[in-house]
Amino acid sequence: MSEVNIHASCVAIGPHGVLLLGPSGAGKSDLALRLIDEGARLVADDRTILFVSRHALHAKAPPSIKGLLEIRGLGIVELPVRASVKIVLAVRLGKEGARLPEARIYQAPTVLKPLKPPALIALNAHFASTPARIRAALAAFSQGSFRDNFHLK
Repeated sequence: MSEVNIHASCVAIGPHGVLLLGPSGAGKSDLALRLIDEGARLVADDRTILFVSRHALHAKAPPSIKGLLEIRGLGIVELPVRASVKIVLAVRLGKEGARLPEARIYQAPTVLKPLKPPALIALNAHFASTPARIRAALAAFSQGSFRDNFHLK
């Protein structure tokens, strides 16, 4: 099985994995902490191992940092961890995407070839609403409830 170690954090929200992508300082660990505070489970912080299982992309922590989360201003803390999770949503942190973006998928590193790639969205990690937006995206993707237009009466 091929595995790739990438610069990302990952949490599990229920059965769904959320991959948090972005450069250093983008807010990956802080956003993971806010999601964990609302009931998510840590999978990996700062470094994440991606692999394909059952045609889908999955994530786990490197053994050396499993269960560890960096909390800026406090240090590194040990938290309960989920061993691995199927990634259903990738979130590129930094500049927000378009107000009504077109659907996009996450392109995993080329050595990994999932048949079911996860959706990709772009959000600013520092907005207070970002954890709620991630939960809304998970619900909308799983229920197929995205709409491409409005009909005002």
